Amino acid sequence: MKIMEPLKVYYTWTFYLLFLHTTYCFYLPGLAPVSYCKKQDSNVEMKCKSHIPLFVNRLDSVETIIPYEYSRFDFCSANKKDYAPSENLGQVVFGERIEPSGYNLTFQERSCKVLCTKNYKKDEVNGEKLSFIKNAIRLNYQHHWIIDNMPVTWCYQVSTSDSQKVYCSTGFPIGCYVDSQGTQKDACVIEPKIYNEKDTYYLFNHIKITIEYHSGSGEDWDGARLISAKVWPSSCKDGCGPKPCKAPLSIKSTESGDRSIPYTYEVEFTMNNKIKWASRWDYILASIPHTSIQWFSIMNSLVIVLFLSGMVAMIMLRTLHKDIARYNQLETSDDAQEEFGWKLVHGDVFRPPGKGMLLSVMLGTGTQVVTMTSITLVFACLGFLSPANRGALMTTVLVLFVCLGGPAGYVAARIYKLFGGERWKTNVLMTCFLFPGIIFGIFFVLNLVLWAKQSSAAIPFGTLVALLALWFGISVPLVFVGAYFGFRKPVIELPVRTNQIPRQIPEQSFYSRAVPGIIMGGVLPFGCIFIQLFFVLNSIWSHQIYYMFGFLLVVSAILIVTVSETCILLCYFHLCAEDYHWWWRSYLTGACTAIYLFMYSIYYFHKLTIVGTTSSVLYFGYTSIMVILFFLYTGTIGFFACFFFVRKIYSAVKVD
Repeated sequence: MKIMEPLKVYYTWTFYLLFLHTTYCFYLPGLAPVSYCKKQDSNVEMKCKSHIPLFVNRLDSVETIIPYEYSRFDFCSANKKDYAPSENLGQVVFGERIEPSGYNLTFQERSCKVLCTKNYKKDEVNGEKLSFIKNAIRLNYQHHWIIDNMPVTWCYQVSTSDSQKVYCSTGFPIGCYVDSQGTQKDACVIEPKIYNEKDTYYLFNHIKITIEYHSGSGEDWDGARLISAKVWPSSCKDGCGPKPCKAPLSIKSTESGDRSIPYTYEVEFTMNNKIKWASRWDYILASIPHTSIQWFSIMNSLVIVLFLSGMVAMIMLRTLHKDIARYNQLETSDDAQEEFGWKLVHGDVFRPPGKGMLLSVMLGTGTQVVTMTSITLVFACLGFLSPANRGALMTTVLVLFVCLGGPAGYVAARIYKLFGGERWKTNVLMTCFLFPGIIFGIFFVLNLVLWAKQSSAAIPFGTLVALLALWFGISVPLVFVGAYFGFRKPVIELPVRTNQIPRQIPEQSFYSRAVPGIIMGGVLPFGCIFIQLFFVLNSIWSHQIYYMFGFLLVVSAILIVTVSETCILLCYFHLCAEDYHWWWRSYLTGACTAIYLFMYSIYYFHKLTIVGTTSSVLYFGYTSIMVILFFLYTGTIGFFACFFFVRKIYSAVKVD
């Protein structure tokens, strides 16, 4: 009887609802292009637009984890009549806040315009506004603009070992800072000879926007489709005055008011029919530094892990085949032979472990996490979770986690019944609330910190209520449904009976004890993911686009194989040493990979330039959530691998 037997009705309706959700919410690049044309040609018959909306997103920095809304800064505000797109659940959770801007862009109209002028006087209110902008410049906060669902990029040259390479960032700085020692911040590389005055802030108040388009003249569609939008920020005291700019807009550290800051912008359009609309993301993804090194490292890691996994599998299969053949040969012989090896503990190997309630709950929630991760990666590889579909990744994760409460309750109930537990109500309630409650509690505390900082990453109260409604209204009932079917199933059939009196475990050598085995068991699985882990952490904390979901799926599959084989190998060695306490050990051996993940996160934190106690608390708070989920993920894989292995080997030998 299979422990992971699916609930046919549940899965049918669940995947049907998920299919409806994806067809409604997901966006595939190339599916819904927008055509633009000149203002005099814009009409209903041509189905093209002349106005190009420019949206602004939150501002963030690699030096702090606290993002802010665009309206938090004293920049030029948009017209109240402009349309503000609504964010989905994933965007709200990630802290994205998309707002309309005051920039008026019309297709093929080239001009330099004054957006607004901000005047600051020497008073407390204006001083705070100016100080907030200066502090943001010092922390290297970045603008994030959106045109035609494309990120507005800032392209600049970076030096490599042998050449110069153009790197296009999806954000651009609001200014640059030169400290009292004359050290220039990264953004000052735009004009290092101009932005060189000590103890001075340079606000980039003039933005040049270059929009490339692909003309559709003579094709199946009319008008033009935008393929890129690039900016060149600069600090100019005169704004749209004489060219080139005579002097930069400098703000001294001690300055608090009595000055005027003009915000200006200019737009130009260039035609580029070499790039198709469907390929317009390629220049962003291809410009990520050291891409070739990343691919080589990933392939090298995959080959090594596959080679080691093959060796472990061959050794295990060959040794087990000899063991089973020898045990069965001794059983059929007339001479009385004393049992030895792992067959010797057949009467105790399925003895229920201590803390069986907790173990069953962890396995139920772990099954929920494993299934959620696998389905999410499949959707990502199919293109549903592309960078163009903002917030889709987090939305999918939340929806899947909520909808997969049924398997969590089912697995927890089956395992708990196998252990002989009778407190089924407590088991169901702990599956519903223990680990989801821990994660939500950490998340809520971090949200309070963000609320206190007035950050855009702070989730609104209404969204928190919506998350709680999803948890209590969908996930909890599904856990009860899954547990109902799980407890109705008969107890899992075991191949051998358990003795009434526990067998004494002989003295174990150092390497066969529990703690050293668990610590060693997490090394190889972590070795197959740490390169990919670096890219994932970069996408989270360094605001880089992550798009290698295909490799992530392959690495996840190899991680599952590696964790399974490592746990099986160590479980076999412990059984041969007559130690039958394998239940918790198999789980913790796989889950130990999460400990290495946490240690690597500490190492990665020291490589970042994060400053401030609040940012450090937020970093380790969100990291703890990832570690808990990864702990459940790898621990569940290791347990079920050992469970099926132990059942298989003891059902293959003859036991009186």
